[in-house]
Amino acid sequence: MRHTISVLVENEFGVLSRVAGLFSGRGFNIESLCVAETTDAGVSRMTIVTSGNDQIVEQILKQLNKLVPVLKVIDLTGADTVVRELVLVKVNADNEGKQEVLRLVDIFRAKIVDVAPRCYTIEMTGGEGKVQAFLQMLRPLGIKDVVRTGKIAISRGA
Repeated sequence: MRHTISVLVENEFGVLSRVAGLFSGRGFNIESLCVAETTDAGVSRMTIVTSGNDQIVEQILKQLNKLVPVLKVIDLTGADTVVRELVLVKVNADNEGKQEVLRLVDIFRAKIVDVAPRCYTIEMTGGEGKVQAFLQMLRPLGIKDVVRTGKIAISRGA
C-alpha cells in the first residue's frame, strides 16, 4: 500500500541526506519526495510517498521521529487531505496537432507556459489520476519531455 508521509524538519544542512539514508539503510524505497520551506524559513516540509504494509510504515514513522532535526511526522494516508502534483510537458505542436493540444489544455484546465515554432510547454496541476490521464491524451500527439514534481499533500481544515 502507498503511504504519504508529511515530515516537518529543521531547515539545515544534511537533513535530506539523513532522511534518505534512513529509508535506504532499511531497504525502503522512496517513490516520491518533495521538499520546500514553510512559512518559517527555519522549517521545511518533506512530503514522502513510500510503499509498504502498515507495520513497515509504522517502523518508518518511529525511525523518522528519532532523527534529531525532525520536528513532526504525520502519516497522511487515509486522512482528509488536499493532494496535488505539478507536471510540465513539452509536446509537439505542428499544424495538425495545435488545435488538439489547445483543446486538451482547455479540458484539463492546464496552461501553455512556453510557445516555440514546433512545440508547446504546458503546465498542469491535479491529482495523480488527472496527471496520468492528461499525459495519456497527449501521448499520441508526441510528448518530447515530461517533468513531474511528485505528490504534495496537506491536511484539510485546521
